[in-house]
Amino acid sequence: MTFRFALLPTPIGDAVCAFSDDGLVALRVGSDPEWAIEAVSRELRGALVADRGSAAADALAGELEAYFEGELRAFETRLDWRLATGFARDALEAVREIPYGTTASYGEVAAMAGRPRAARAVGTACRTTPFSLVVPVHRVIRSDGTIGGYGGDEELKRHLIDLERDALV
Repeated sequence: MTFRFALLPTPIGDAVCAFSDDGLVALRVGSDPEWAIEAVSRELRGALVADRGSAAADALAGELEAYFEGELRAFETRLDWRLATGFARDALEAVREIPYGTTASYGEVAAMAGRPRAARAVGTACRTTPFSLVVPVHRVIRSDGTIGGYGGDEELKRHLIDLERDALV
């Protein structure tokens, strides 16, 4: 199978987006685009070719723009879950249920995913998500109310949480 990639600009850096015929396979933001393309290619075990203005890339670009303008509450982009399976997928699907502008703890997400004692596994799923932003793992915080990391960038996580809360006012 051939996978396509697009670089989509966002206020927090270029988003490297990989697509299959079934939907978005991966979205990485905030890291070196060349490194992200190579990493996604390794995960998919296949080469990524440049997406030349597909409807999927154009639609996602519009959604990202609307999200950062505070107008989009939930992404509608179709997801190809091949890089998230088992409990990781269950946890990420539960994360998608956290309302815009709010947060939930890792333990709360574990309970939502049907495994209330699996908070650490939720943390791993969030840390390794193939879908930055689109699956809002930035909304998952520690049980003590501190925000924790987001791909090693706590400031970025705080920025995204604040962006959503400010858009609600």
